[in-house]
Amino acid sequence: MEAAAASNGGLLYHEVQEGKLCAVHCVNTALQGPFFSEFDLAALAADLDQRERQVMSEGAPGAATTAAGDFLAEGEGSHNVSLGGDFSIQVLQKALEVWDLQVIPLDSPAAGSCLFDPELETAFICHLQDHWFCIRKVNGEWYNFNSLYPAPEHLSKFYLSAFIDTLKGSGWSIFAVRGNFPKECPMATEGSNGFGQWLTPDDARRITASCNQVQTPTQQVDNSLAADQSAEMSEMDMIAAQQEEADLNAAIAASLMDTGGPFASYSAAHEESRSHDAFASESASGEVSKGSNLEQQGANKSEPSEPRSDNVQESASGGNAVQNTPSLEGQESIKED
Repeated sequence: MEAAAASNGGLLYHEVQEGKLCAVHCVNTALQGPFFSEFDLAALAADLDQRERQVMSEGAPGAATTAAGDFLAEGEGSHNVSLGGDFSIQVLQKALEVWDLQVIPLDSPAAGSCLFDPELETAFICHLQDHWFCIRKVNGEWYNFNSLYPAPEHLSKFYLSAFIDTLKGSGWSIFAVRGNFPKECPMATEGSNGFGQWLTPDDARRITASCNQVQTPTQQVDNSLAADQSAEMSEMDMIAAQQEEADLNAAIAASLMDTGGPFASYSAAHEESRSHDAFASESASGEVSKGSNLEQQGANKSEPSEPRSDNVQESASGGNAVQNTPSLEGQESIKED
């Protein structure tokens, strides 16, 4: 099942994204060399469109009239390449068939056990939302040749299986590529398409490590997909937590309604203690007010004697003053006489 990986002197061929030519990059990294250009894929797409129109026009006159009319009514528009440059799987399949390679959907019976043992394969091509990229084994090591990455990203065998499962769960269409892959690509063709580069595995690791701080657009898409999945998981967790909290509150409320429970006995004892304390406080305040009233009465009894003595003294002194005054006036009248 497994074909010999391309050597190319131990180098890795990688293409960085140019426009919307991800399908071109995907095919070339699967073949490990700049074998196709965008014009080659466009010619394959045009040939497929022509064949499809011919098949529809030569179909049964009664059965295919409506379908063929709708298909041919779209005029010169292509059914294998969009205006944005996204090529259909049929175009990529035709390009790889030039090198006797087969493209097999991962969920088809022909794929066999590659879903469980992906390390036994040689290459996968993946598609989602108008983007193609290739996962390829080169010289016994797996790499992610996503054209939105600055360099191939090394994948361990264990992470390869987890990565494919994640892609499949996120809605990516995955195809296994089988057959006799090209073993060598002439280095003279390097730079023929303007966006291909040959890297050693060490160079690829160094470039990937230096760019870890800067997210690529594909990483942002992957992170958004992962965030959506985590949001769904978080929402489910929140619903479960809310249900558990509601059950707990219901249990607490039921225990509080039980009059024979520890909370009821504690409340009764607490109320009884408060009643005793209030009665003792009222008794003590009554005794204090009674003693203060007795002291006030004693003070009132002793206070009137003092003002009387003062009045006596004042009246006595006043009397003396009255008695002395006439005597002085009499003396003065005697002297005048």
